[in-house]
Amino acid sequence: MIEAIIYRYRAGIAWRDLPEVFGPWQSVWTWHRRMAAEGTWDEVLDTLTAAADAEGLIDWSVSVDATIARAHQHATNATRLTGGSIELQESGRRAA
Repeated sequence: MIEAIIYRYRAGIAWRDLPEVFGPWQSVWTWHRRMAAEGTWDEVLDTLTAAADAEGLIDWSVSVDATIARAHQHATNATRLTGGSIELQESGRRAA
């Protein structure tokens, strides 16, 4: 199960796309979700991080990326009045 979970994250695939060799994807997902809810993954991360830090394998420097990703104006969720419904009603009256 752990190998299937690692494979899924490493490959960047959806749960449904797990190879059949790992068994049903629903079982892997359920197992992963249960371990996450119990805090098992947090404990594993803490243990591995502490062990790597004790051996001096972790460089605690921080890198900040200042990249700006601009979205197209239509990609926002802002509502704007375009008069669309009024135009549709007027064109419907003209057609009658």
